[in-house]
Amino acid sequence: MTDFFDALETRDPAQREAALLAALPIQVAHAKLASPAFAGILKDVNPADVCSRAALAQLPVTRKHELLELQLSSRQRGGSVFGGFSAAGFGAHMPRVFASPGPIYEPEGTANDYWRMARAIFAAGFRPGELIHNSFSYHFVPAGSMMETGAHALGCTVFPGGTGQTEQQVQAMAELKPAGYIGTPSFLKIILEKAAEMGVALPSVTKAMFGGEAYPPSLRDWFTAHGVDGYQCYATADLGSIAYETSARDGLVLDEGVLLEIVRPGTGDPVAEGEVGEVVVTTLNPTYPLIRFGTGDLSAVLPGLCPTGRSNVRIKGWMGRADQTTKIRGMFVHPGQVDQIAKRFPEVTKARLVVTGEMANDQMTLKVESACSGPDGLAQKLMDAIRDVTKLRGKVEVVLPGSLPNDGKVIEDARSYK
Repeated sequence: MTDFFDALETRDPAQREAALLAALPIQVAHAKLASPAFAGILKDVNPADVCSRAALAQLPVTRKHELLELQLSSRQRGGSVFGGFSAAGFGAHMPRVFASPGPIYEPEGTANDYWRMARAIFAAGFRPGELIHNSFSYHFVPAGSMMETGAHALGCTVFPGGTGQTEQQVQAMAELKPAGYIGTPSFLKIILEKAAEMGVALPSVTKAMFGGEAYPPSLRDWFTAHGVDGYQCYATADLGSIAYETSARDGLVLDEGVLLEIVRPGTGDPVAEGEVGEVVVTTLNPTYPLIRFGTGDLSAVLPGLCPTGRSNVRIKGWMGRADQTTKIRGMFVHPGQVDQIAKRFPEVTKARLVVTGEMANDQMTLKVESACSGPDGLAQKLMDAIRDVTKLRGKVEVVLPGSLPNDGKVIEDARSYK
């Protein structure tokens, strides 16, 4: 198994799907029993019924801002800092607690490779017995621990470089000769530029795994020119690893421990394969059993399998943010409201609210796709629905199916801010 982390990566897709769906009702039942927050969110749900993707799609989506609100509310009442989402309490079952901006508090459990990062690190080219220079932050946020525990699970030694102190980072790399680097791409670029300025060669650093920032082709080419083969991973502090890049450089392969959906922003409705939408993840993590957790990130499922032979689903990677809430004429308009308007009319297959004009002179047009060439009174009915739902007036434009961009935008803010 030199090409793959384990046999799970090359399973028949049907076998993987069956295993995920068999584990799903067990995880839903566990979340209801062990997580007070999900006991409330799923109070009317029979876990045994959640045994298909269609059934999963009927459950509510819990988004990051809602998790933060519940945590804040719980803390104000003197309750759990986790807002009732953690299935474990302080002590032996929770060696660390982290804080992401908000602050949102995340527990770390005791499972080996708790954040499931070893698979992504392996795909980036690291192997047991190597030294890794880890420059993700080791304070407050979990990124440093996420990568360190994954590297340990892979059988690697870690130098906890953290951030800052660029000259010391260069010195440590020159003397320890790590096999590669894990951290943000921008910080490794700074380190390599500082090394060149100091006249210090770093020939051992030939591979890297990046996260936390965009990794465009131009930056990848820069690292290639400097002898570093860099790969990206997609992970969050709430969920751990979600997907990772492989040597094929053709999308990101899903981690084996997550069940992913792509939904229309502002809703919980799954979109068709290839359509851009919000990444929603259900994990099989017993310590932090997040069910249909909305990441707020946009992506899309790619067709076919990874050329490396990994058989899991691939996604395009990060494509923007799903929360497109926009203030129009002093009123907030949410993607869910656009969806609410569209669902009133079965002949409408897709909708996009476009906001134009200049500040204090907002104009909004609801563009809808419909196969009907001229639905009787549809435009006027839609204008009435816009006023009813948003309390604002707007125009309507009916276009043919496939006319609207596939970029995940439900609300497009095209106003001039000059």
